[in-house]
Amino acid sequence: MDDPLYAILLDGGFVRAVLKRRLERYPSADDVEAECGRISREFPAYELLRIYFYDAPPATGTLTNPVDGSRLELSRTDEYRNAESLLSRLEMKPNFAVRTGETFSRGWKFGNSALRSMQRNPRPPRPSDFVPAIEQKGVDLRIGLDIARLALRDMVRALVVVTGDSDLVPAFKFARREGVRVYLDHLGHSVRPELKAHADIVISRSDGAAG
Repeated sequence: MDDPLYAILLDGGFVRAVLKRRLERYPSADDVEAECGRISREFPAYELLRIYFYDAPPATGTLTNPVDGSRLELSRTDEYRNAESLLSRLEMKPNFAVRTGETFSRGWKFGNSALRSMQRNPRPPRPSDFVPAIEQKGVDLRIGLDIARLALRDMVRALVVVTGDSDLVPAFKFARREGVRVYLDHLGHSVRPELKAHADIVISRSDGAAG
C-alpha cells in the first residue's frame, strides 16, 4: 500500500520575518529548505507531495522621501535583491512550488522605532524615520484556496501550515471537516490561541516535537 501524502504550505512573509530575526540576516532558499527538512522528519510514514511557498514579488518603483526629497529606487535596494533571489532560487528547488500574490507601494510610513524614539524624546522628524509602505495582496487568499483544493480533491491526508496568521482559521476548519489532518508550525513565534485551537497538532520549532 502506498504511503499517505502530505504537503507543506509556507506563509512566505511570516517565514522570512521569523528566520530573519533568528538568523540575524536575510534568509536564503537553503534556510527555508532546512526548515522543511526539519518538518519532514516528523512524517516518516508519509510521502511528500509538494512544498508550497506563498509570497509576493518585491516592490518596484521610485519613492521620494517626504522630509528631504531624496529618491529611493526600490529595485536597487538590498531588500529587493534578497527577496528576488529567495523566490527565484526556491522555485528551482526540488518539490517546491512558489505561489505569488501582488505587491503595492503605498509611499512612505513612519517607522515603529522612530515613533517610539520620538515618544521618549520629542524632536522634528528625520529622513531616516520614514520607511517604504509596502502592501501585499492575494497571498493569504492563495494559501486558503490551496488548502481547500488539496482537501476537496483528496490529494493529501495531512497538511503542515507554517504561519502565524489567524485569518487562515476558516481554511483550517474546512480541511478538518474534509478529513484532512492539519498541523500548525509557528516557528516558535507567538500566535493567537484560535489558530492553535483549530489545528489538530501544533509542532514546536525548538525540537520538532508535536504538542
